[in-house]
Amino acid sequence: MKEVTVQELKAMQDSGEHFTLIDVREPHEFEQANLAGILIPMNDAPDRVTEFPKEGKVVVHCRSGMRSGNVISYLEQTHGYTNLYNLKGGIMAWIAEIDPTVGN
Repeated sequence: MKEVTVQELKAMQDSGEHFTLIDVREPHEFEQANLAGILIPMNDAPDRVTEFPKEGKVVVHCRSGMRSGNVISYLEQTHGYTNLYNLKGGIMAWIAEIDPTVGN
């Protein structure tokens, strides 16, 4: 599975690189802290496949990287996606390494 680190994601944002960020956590988690991605909770992903772009880089994240990894595996295996990247360590890594004020 392809991954990006939180440092790579920050560099992508800072450089203005075009990519899509999708958050697969639950709505209450998104309300507490988010990285301004599109909210598609993991359990909704099978019904919302068309909202995951098949073109361009798509970074998928959750709290720690587990749920996003599961969503990516599902989309790659059942829908042939090749452009999905898991955010290594999820939003917890972002808070620890990039911005501790997210969610505060």
